[in-house]
Formats: sequence, C-alpha cells, structure tokens
Amino acid sequence: MKALYLSRFTATSAIGLGLDQTLDALRQRRGGLLPCAFDTVELATSIGEVAGVDAVQLPARLAAFDCRNNRLAQLGLEQDGFAASVRAAVEKYGPTRVGVFIGTSTAGILQTELAYRRRDADTGALPADFIYGTTHNTFSVADFTRQYFGLSGPAVAVSSACSSSAKVFSSARRMLAAGLIDAAVVGGVDSLCLTTLYGFNSLGLVSAQPCRPFDAARDGISIGEAAAFALLERPPEHLPADAVLLLG
Repeated sequence: MKALYLSRFTATSAIGLGLDQTLDALRQRRGGLLPCAFDTVELATSIGEVAGVDAVQLPARLAAFDCRNNRLAQLGLEQDGFAASVRAAVEKYGPTRVGVFIGTSTAGILQTELAYRRRDADTGALPADFIYGTTHNTFSVADFTRQYFGLSGPAVAVSSACSSSAKVFSSARRMLAAGLIDAAVVGGVDSLCLTTLYGFNSLGLVSAQPCRPFDAARDGISIGEAAAFALLERPPEHLPADAVLLLG
C-alpha cells in the first residue's frame, strides 16, 4: 500500500494542552511532573497530571460515558483543530467510512475504584449509577470517540500495555489497505488511577523524584496521563508543502 497522509495530529499531556503548549514546554525545558496530589493517593512521588480534566463536561447524550479517561479523550480531541478536521473527513467520506482505532491500558478503571467506595454496606453491591460498559470497559474510549463524532464505521480498542498506541496505526493501515475505510482516527488515551500508582509503587518501580530517563543515577519511573490523536487518510493528488506522510 502507498504512504498514508497524516492530515492532522494533536497531543495533550502534563506539559501542555495541544501542540503549541507542548512545543513551548520542550523549548523551555519545562517538565510537567509535580508532587502527587491525585485523589486520595498518599505516595512520595511525582506524577504527570493533565490540568483541566476534572472540569471537562461530556455532551448530555454521552453522559453514560462520563469517566476520567473519556474526559481526557474529549479534552485532547478538541485541541489543535483536530475535531474540526475529523468532522470535515466525515463530511467528505461519510460516517461509515471513518474508522476509530484507540489504544488504552487502564481505560476508565478509576470509575470502578470510585464505585467500590460506594458499595452497599449490607450486600456489597456496586452503586446503581455505575456503568461498567461505558467507563471501565477497554472499548469505552473507542466507542466514546466514535459516538462523539457520530460515526458508524469500524471502531477498535487495542490494549497491549505500552505498545497500544503504536499498534493502532497498524490496525488502521490494514483497514485502509483493504478498502474498508477512507480515513481513520487513531490515538491513545490513558488516565491516572489508583491501581496504576499503587501497583507500580508496590513493584518498587516508582521514583520519589521526577524521573530522569537515561541518567546514570536514575532510580525509577513517574506515572502520568495523556491523550494523543492523528487523522490518517490516503494522500490527495496535490499534497501541501508541509505534508506528513507515513511510509512504514
């Protein structure tokens, strides 16, 4: 198959919402790791928490998807004109011809952690307003993204730990090559949760200081959250001068 055209992309993390803030942080050598103050976590470590996630409000029609992971996804989708580009692709190709391929690992597990705090004291039952399928379920973020844009084409969630967001490109490429879709929203979203923070800490892998990759004196990792997306299409006949093509 010929090269794919990466027509729009965006990234949101602890160092910035969107590409401009991210690039500015890199140029200023400004990190995003701060002492952990997430929820009820009591760990001597630094984390990369994205600002503004708690304030995100999902559309009323998608209220069942409300969880930190999907809020982070929406926050990321709305940066750098990405959502507008996806809607333009839907207008061009039709809602059945735009696929969604999202990598995630912990998905909306925080919602389950919060629900467990509200279990029935007598029966142990989870609260009635907890909806596993649209929050904790790994497919939740892919389904949310599809419904956010009113799509009805293929939607795939890949959950293979750190390789998840790389594998979605392969999945999208295969469907484009097979002629099943004309464009693909690919990306990765993982949000903070107690399981990840306490889990890596229990393995002795979390540093008490902001992590120092490649440092001879490094002593562990720092946990963070982020969302990044790309819109893939077949190359147009006349490419922009600054076009980004994926060859491999």
